[in-house]
Amino acid sequence: MNRPAPVEISYDGMRFLITHNPTNATLCRFIEELKKYGVTTLVRVCDATYDKAPIEKEGIQVLDWPFDDGAPPPSQIVDDWLNLLKTKFREESGCCVAVHCVAGLGRKRRGAFNSKQLLYLEKYRPKMRLRFKDANSHCCVQ
Repeated sequence: MNRPAPVEISYDGMRFLITHNPTNATLCRFIEELKKYGVTTLVRVCDATYDKAPIEKEGIQVLDWPFDDGAPPPSQIVDDWLNLLKTKFREESGCCVAVHCVAGLGRKRRGAFNSKQLLYLEKYRPKMRLRFKDANSHCCVQ
């Protein structure tokens, strides 16, 4: 099966890698991709379909925060995500956080967002701001 290429997103000192959901058969290649981008944490937002032990053996933290495919994330996952970002980008300047869902189609296919997801984004109001200073006392995220 031909997997879509990962997409790197950089914003205000933060780096993210949006990638496909690997299988145990493609895991070695997937790990090399994560290392190439300097990923230190991988967030799976779908049910586990592969063994995370080989990834963790390479020093990459794997977090499982599954929620229903096509649905907006529950508020607890949003809170956990924001707290993760505050910690990661404060403590590991230049690191990259990877995330994937079941298929990763939304990052490549026009119109992939559904009405539930769009409504969630339209109504979303932040509970907190990502604001902290890095080791050089520069404000990294606002």
